[in-house]
Amino acid sequence: MGIDVKRDACVGAGQCALVAPDVFDQDDDGIVMLLQTDPEGADLTAATKAERLCPARAITVTAR
Repeated sequence: MGIDVKRDACVGAGQCALVAPDVFDQDDDGIVMLLQTDPEGADLTAATKAERLCPARAITVTAR
């Protein structure tokens, strides 16, 4: 699995960083920062939840 983020679409809601802090963070402007591009196990589960919760649909978890 892989993760892509659209930083230009991010609205800074922060749900990703709250539910998957080992995968996502936010910069000083609140915009998503990707910490892991290929998470596994619990981090992948959390990243998938973050994808569902993102109000801007700025996160995509895909099979590679």
